[in-house]
Amino acid sequence: MAEAPELPSTLRAAGLRVTRPRLAVLVAVSEHPPHAETDTIIRATRVRLPEVSHQTVYDALNALTAAGLVRRIQPNGSLARYETRVGDNHHHVVCRGCGTIADVDCAVGETPCLTAADDGSLAGFAIDEAEVIYWGICPRCATARELPDRSPPPLDER
Repeated sequence: MAEAPELPSTLRAAGLRVTRPRLAVLVAVSEHPPHAETDTIIRATRVRLPEVSHQTVYDALNALTAAGLVRRIQPNGSLARYETRVGDNHHHVVCRGCGTIADVDCAVGETPCLTAADDGSLAGFAIDEAEVIYWGICPRCATARELPDRSPPPLDER
């Protein structure tokens, strides 16, 4: 897929200088939705820009994330992942079996869609986002768990 013609103006509107690596990384993240790992983004970026270094991709991801064009998520025990679905304060569900991640729309209200108890613990913070990660088992892993174990017993038990 060729570079989307609106991407340079998207970068400029976010206050970023337009560079070939930033464009290539933004295209890579958008072409590998959702929740692409860094290695996937590096490989996809190198299809467009073979000479790009790991560090340049990391720098571009950091700049795109800081500008709000890309969202970085990192569930406990997982590698960082990136997505272009930003600004809607959606949440995620993670399978404990295979690590699959899926989007979950906000359940209630508007951003931040969760209201923290105002018991003084917010210490004057103005909350603008809430991040929730639901954990469970995906349908594929649940089905696999229901199947009987047909593997042979270990050699020392035969």
